[in-house]
Amino acid sequence: MMLKIDTYYDNLKAQAFCDAFIHSTRPKYIFGRSAWAKSIAQQIDVNGFIDDFTSEASYLDKPVVPIEEIPCDALVVVTVIGKPLVAEKRVKQFQFESIDYYSFFRYAQLPIKQVMFWEGMIEDIKSNFSKYQWIYNLLEDQISKNQFYHIINFRLSYDLDYMRGFSDREDEQYFEDFLGLRGSGEVFVDVGAYDGYTTEEFIKLSPQFDKVHLFEPEEKNMKAAKERLSKIDNIVFHQLGLSNKKASLRFDTSGSSSKISQEGDVTINVDRLDDIIQERVTFIKMDIEGAEPLAIEGAKETIAKYHPKLAISVYHRKDDFWAIAQQILSIRKDYKIYLRHYTEGISETIMFFVPKES
Repeated sequence: MMLKIDTYYDNLKAQAFCDAFIHSTRPKYIFGRSAWAKSIAQQIDVNGFIDDFTSEASYLDKPVVPIEEIPCDALVVVTVIGKPLVAEKRVKQFQFESIDYYSFFRYAQLPIKQVMFWEGMIEDIKSNFSKYQWIYNLLEDQISKNQFYHIINFRLSYDLDYMRGFSDREDEQYFEDFLGLRGSGEVFVDVGAYDGYTTEEFIKLSPQFDKVHLFEPEEKNMKAAKERLSKIDNIVFHQLGLSNKKASLRFDTSGSSSKISQEGDVTINVDRLDDIIQERVTFIKMDIEGAEPLAIEGAKETIAKYHPKLAISVYHRKDDFWAIAQQILSIRKDYKIYLRHYTEGISETIMFFVPKES
C-alpha cells in the first residue's frame, strides 16, 4: 500500500484574506498572545489582541479586548497552535472573518515565526519520501496508517482540515490496549517524567507493578513528582536526563517545554540508561524534546537484552518519523510498530514498539 500525498491547490479564500490583512484598512486583530502573535504584530500594525482570559488591558502597546467587542468587519488571525480547532470553533460563533495561523503562515509569505517542530520537515519528506513509505508500510494497523497519512499531509500543506478527525487526548497518551500492560510485574521507565503525571497514570493501569524508574532533570519538576507520588512505594527517582554518555549540559527551562540547549539557563546531568539500570525493564516511555535518539543510543543494551515495550515521541525533529524506527529496529527487529496522535495540533505524536511474540 502506498502512502498517499495529496495534490494541494492554493486556497484562494485564504490568499484573499491574507492580502486584505496585510494591505487593507479594515480592523485587524490577533486572537491569542504568544510568540506567534508577537511575530505578526512586528510585521503588521494591528488594532489589538483578543484574549478572554486576562485582566491585562494591553499587550505590545495594543489594547487587549474580549472577543464580543470585535467589530463585524474585522479580520482576525487565530494564533492558537496547540488547540486550533477549539479556537476556530470559538471564533466561528461571530461574524468577522478569521484564519488559522497555519494557513496565514503559508499564504501571507511574511517573515513570521515558524510553527514549532516544523523546521525542515517539508524538505525531509520530499527528499526522503522512500523512508516515509517504508515506515508507513511497517505500521501495524489501519488507525496508525490513517493518522500517519493525515499528519504528513498536514505538515506538507499547512491545511488544518487534515486534523479535523483528531482531538485532545493527552490524558490517554502513552497507554494503549495493544501494549498489553499487565496489572502486575511491570517495570516502567519514565524518561522525561515532568511532574510525575505519566507515572501516576501507569500505576492506575498496573497497580501491582514491580518498580518504576523516573527520570526528570529539572529540580522543580522533580520536587513536584516526588510530592505527587509520595505515598507510593517502589519508585526510584533519578534527577537526571538520559543521553548516550555521562555529561553536564545546558538546559533551557524558559519555554513551554524544557529542552537541552546551548543557550540554556541551568545545567543538568545526563547519563546512559545502560549504566544506571542493570535489571529487567518491561516498558520505556520517552518524551524528551528531541533528545530521544541520544537516549535510545544510551539504552540499546537494555532494549536488546530485555525487549521492553516502547512509547517514544516522534514529533520534535524533522526525521523522527522514520529515523527513530530505523534506530530501534537496528537494535531489535522483532517489534510491531503503531502510531497514535493525541492533539488537534502539531505535537504529541507517539510511536509504539510492541514486542512480537516469539
